[in-house]
Amino acid sequence: MRHCKAGRRLGRKTSHREAMFRNMVTSLLDHGKITTTDAKAKEIRIVAERMITLGKRGDLHSMRLAASVIREKSVVSKLFSTIAPRYKERLGGYTRIIKLGIRQGDAAPVSLIELVEEEIKASKVKIDPAI
Repeated sequence: MRHCKAGRRLGRKTSHREAMFRNMVTSLLDHGKITTTDAKAKEIRIVAERMITLGKRGDLHSMRLAASVIREKSVVSKLFSTIAPRYKERLGGYTRIIKLGIRQGDAAPVSLIELVEEEIKASKVKIDPAI
């Protein structure tokens, strides 16, 4: 029985699964969005949001912890210099999963996981035509 065992196995050994998550999180942070299956997207979200939270802390220890997961040094520097400051005021929910449908080859449900962009909402001002 799998009591108190969190996370999905995804039909892979532990080392393969962890390496796959590291590669996918590196690509997500580098490109801003990736397309993958629903189950992988839900698991990647956990790791990606943890990395962005480390980036928001911004100290040397956080940088080393992030570098132990992210594969490329350029992506680590991008995380700490551009991605993390974008979410300075946000408490969580840095990623969004959009379901795209069914993949034709194996009928797997496919999703797009992307970093949430901060939207600047312009206030709508009603203009009186009489003026």
